[in-house]
Amino acid sequence: MTQNPPGLIERAGIEIIPESERTAKPRDLFWPWFAANVSVFGMSYGSFVLGFGISFWQATIVSIIGIVVSFLLCGLIAIAGKRGSAPTMVLSRAAFGVHGQKVPGIVSWLTSIGWETFLAIMAVLATATVITQLGGDGDSIALKITATVIVAALIVGASVLGYHAIMKMQSVLTWLTGAVTVLYVILAAPSIDLEAVLARPDGGIGQVIGALVMVMTGFGLGWINIAADWSRYQKRTASDGAIVAWNTIGGSVAPVILVVFGLLLAGSNDELLLAVQNDPIGALATILPVWVLVPFLLTAVLALVSGAVLGIYSSGLTLLSLGIRIPRPSAAAIDGAILTAGTIFVVFFATDFLGPFQSFLITLGVPLAAWAGILIADILRRRTDYDEQALFDANGRYGAWDWTSIGTMVVTSVIGWGLVVNNFAEDAAWNNWQGYLLFLIGGKEGEWAYANLGVFFALVLSFLVTYFARAGRIRRQEA
Repeated sequence: MTQNPPGLIERAGIEIIPESERTAKPRDLFWPWFAANVSVFGMSYGSFVLGFGISFWQATIVSIIGIVVSFLLCGLIAIAGKRGSAPTMVLSRAAFGVHGQKVPGIVSWLTSIGWETFLAIMAVLATATVITQLGGDGDSIALKITATVIVAALIVGASVLGYHAIMKMQSVLTWLTGAVTVLYVILAAPSIDLEAVLARPDGGIGQVIGALVMVMTGFGLGWINIAADWSRYQKRTASDGAIVAWNTIGGSVAPVILVVFGLLLAGSNDELLLAVQNDPIGALATILPVWVLVPFLLTAVLALVSGAVLGIYSSGLTLLSLGIRIPRPSAAAIDGAILTAGTIFVVFFATDFLGPFQSFLITLGVPLAAWAGILIADILRRRTDYDEQALFDANGRYGAWDWTSIGTMVVTSVIGWGLVVNNFAEDAAWNNWQGYLLFLIGGKEGEWAYANLGVFFALVLSFLVTYFARAGRIRRQEA
């Protein structure tokens, strides 16, 4: 995406991107976001959403709103990338302070590591299921080891190469995965039973909001901590509105279609709905004819790899922003080693991981939502570009610690955790400490218990507090 691209491996770490290399256009942002979200895994969310006990129409509205709004928030964060030409977690120093940023930085790093490992695990499990359908031994240790090595090598290799290689790769994968996904939709359409889908009863408002929070957390909010990483090569003259629009379109268009189709499939077949809970990709393959399983497997794996590449690339940048002084490719390689170890553990030793993962996602989703609210308010309050040198100087205008932002994040997170419930109490007993404030809205058995209001609370309250409490400080920083 540059006129004079550097060597094969991107050497830029968390430093400011030079003006000569900022040649990307807003429409270029479509490719990484679309490619990372055009996976058939998106269809699995149809089962997850219906699992809240809501009707097809409720689930459709919830899915569309949750996906579009959550990626719109990513677009707002991406504005900072253009203004400062640095990774998201470096730009966040303007709101938290140069050293204070390490607090949300750790949450961001854990979230990225969790997401990329989850996607790698999905790829390996899908491989095993499809091989079984083809008549092979999907439980073979040799097969799983081979699949793990290949998946990890693809993810780590692309992330080590860096931005330019990833952007080119994503533009190619977009067409490949998109074409096979369309083929899947055509072949799976006869499995839809509209009568059964429309017969599902409506759920209560608490169930609807719970599904909405899950969708937002699983899609846009799951990427929000890396949104500016992909806009830091944008021209300074790029339109803020165009950046927001292309982020939102690129991230939303495929998931909206895929999740709605997934709702139709899951609503038609209770067995499929339950099977998706344990093996999201592999279960979807069970309704396909044998001849299409190989291309389905290849593109499903590539789509998951595509999403994981974005995560591991950005988790490496986040690691550097925490003060680890190593080259960017080395940071990506370290995170790749962690991903590989996590994948091996789950595939070979864990008896269940989807439940604990979703519990982990909601837990980190609360402070991540609080951070997002703070940074979005900070971005909307600012009228000028960032002081690039001050982002790396604790004595500069942004200071070392911004206690207003840190305090806001901590307080809203503590309250937010009190308003979410661990939906996987048996699978993730270590998370049963949450929900200590649910007695205020009917208790852990009430209708609102599973709405996970804590995520919304953390996002909205942190935004409001920051927008008003830090207005004067931001004006002084920009004076």
